[in-house]
Amino acid sequence: MVSAAGTALLLAGGGGLAQAQGVTPTPSAPASAAPSPSANGGKPSHRAVDDGNWTDEDAIRFWTPERIATATDPALPAQAQAPSPNSSPSSSPSAKNGLHRVAPAGPSAAADMPTAEHFLGLKSVGTIFTYTTEPDTGHMHAHKCSASVVESPDHDLILTAGHCSGGKAVFVPWYVAEKTLDKQPYGFYRVSDWFVDNRYVHNSKKAVSDLDFAFGRLKPSQTGKEAQDVVGANKLLRTPKYLNKVTMVGYPSSHNPEDHAVRCPTQTEALPGFYQIQAKCRGMWGGVSGGPWFSTVDWAAGTGEIIGNVGGYNGGGNDDNVDWLTYSPMHGDWFFRLYDEAKKNQHVSHGASYDQPALPYSMGSGDTWTHARLLASGEYTGDKNGDMIVVWTDGEVTLYIGDGDGGFVGERRLSGPNDTWKNVKSLTGGDFSGGAGSDLLAVWNSGEVKILPDVGTKGLGGGIKLADAGSIWSHADQITAGSFGTAKYVSDLLVRWSDGEVTDYTAVGDKGFGTEHQLLKPNDTWKQATLVTAGDFTGGANWDTLVRWSDGKVSQFQETGPGGLGKEVQMAAPQSVWTHDVVMTAGSYDSNGWPDDLVVRWSDGETTMYTHTGATFGTERMLVAPK
Repeated sequence: MVSAAGTALLLAGGGGLAQAQGVTPTPSAPASAAPSPSANGGKPSHRAVDDGNWTDEDAIRFWTPERIATATDPALPAQAQAPSPNSSPSSSPSAKNGLHRVAPAGPSAAADMPTAEHFLGLKSVGTIFTYTTEPDTGHMHAHKCSASVVESPDHDLILTAGHCSGGKAVFVPWYVAEKTLDKQPYGFYRVSDWFVDNRYVHNSKKAVSDLDFAFGRLKPSQTGKEAQDVVGANKLLRTPKYLNKVTMVGYPSSHNPEDHAVRCPTQTEALPGFYQIQAKCRGMWGGVSGGPWFSTVDWAAGTGEIIGNVGGYNGGGNDDNVDWLTYSPMHGDWFFRLYDEAKKNQHVSHGASYDQPALPYSMGSGDTWTHARLLASGEYTGDKNGDMIVVWTDGEVTLYIGDGDGGFVGERRLSGPNDTWKNVKSLTGGDFSGGAGSDLLAVWNSGEVKILPDVGTKGLGGGIKLADAGSIWSHADQITAGSFGTAKYVSDLLVRWSDGEVTDYTAVGDKGFGTEHQLLKPNDTWKQATLVTAGDFTGGANWDTLVRWSDGKVSQFQETGPGGLGKEVQMAAPQSVWTHDVVMTAGSYDSNGWPDDLVVRWSDGETTMYTHTGATFGTERMLVAPK
């Protein structure tokens, strides 16, 4: 995970040895350095510890407050780490103070992103302090990660990240920064051996980063007890899927002056191109590497079930010095093979190359989705799950196939890049032709209007023309379909015209626009209705209209029908992050079968879904990460 220089902490040991790099520590310098965690030609990479003269007493003497103060997460080289705590927070655009709610750059803050909170700690989770050798220079430096005790026959294993392994290390469960090393509430445990997949490459940005996990075997504490017998152990489970609710726990070593444990409940997503998951949470700074991702936790017992750990691509964090995007390898076959080897005290070579397992479907990157210009919802594939159609800036049209659980499982191109669809002004999905699947209704800049029936099975085709080029419909700036008075079908059309007039057309079909109802006369207010969509958010007889205004305010008009727009409820205040909402659509995308799920494409390409939206926004799920 991206790291920054740690802050001064209190650990026992000799007085004030402010060590410079390259100076041999006394009195107990290690006899040899751990090997560099890199590709090794297929040889077993167990990272054994030469601890001939490395005792508990040596650990206490070595880990002085000054050395602990320099402990950093090894996920990035020193030059990539954040400013020291002595730097002014404003001296760098990426500097952040503590674990407060700091909005990341760009509209990725649009989601009500969770923020890590300090808590007393979990006794089975703690910190790793390691004395190792920097391979390129031979200089000695300390680094710091998080780890958790896991079930094992000998009651002596911890789980952490692969990039955290190696060197002479001590594990401190429920680490308390205010206490010295020999006064920790549950003691400390030296690592006697490391178990790492031999193919793993330290802080890789390639597929092999899927293997960024490791196990450490612990020596008994000073009292002769095994760690599991003192603090309990966590159960390891396979990562069940890519969308999971988890609680991340770890110890940030930077931007965390108290050096206390943090936890963050959040939602995971697939990391495109990798056998990994990712999650958003502010405050997950360097030091949380290796920390567990719990699917369930018994806070009283201090243990739970683990389905992930901080690690993976680039050491578990992205390239920018930010704290809100964190990765974890999937706990799959290779993870559990290594776990079995560690439990049996075996070091096994798995060859020199790593072939990824089948990867989940990905909707692509934020860079791609900055080009998503129009969205439309409907049931286009006949499987009763909500699907989404996207018109791109180059005129390509793509159908995204919903999984019925708030995600998508595939895509199908309906049209390649072309000039015709480049000129579509507004788009909506609905049931206008009476066929088995949903239809599209499109308005072109020229004023031409067409219904395209059953596009999921028939393709775009020529369509049914409702208005010719040159018609007044060139002034239809926003359209959205819904049930606004003919409740049996989604066959009504709400139009916001360029002069601010708002019209409801009921029973639109292949014979024409049905019956027109003027809801508002031309006015300046509705000229500022930048985006309009509709869904059944309140469960009433008619659908509700959702409007994003030019100033960032979001309003919901409940029970829109021929008699009027309905009651207005404010969902977001003016000047909110919703000024970055570029396009949105609502439909039925999850298992409740109700059209109350809102999809938003933000200006940075991030695409999110708010499931079960009502008078307030529902649960957020990231579909596409920001660029």
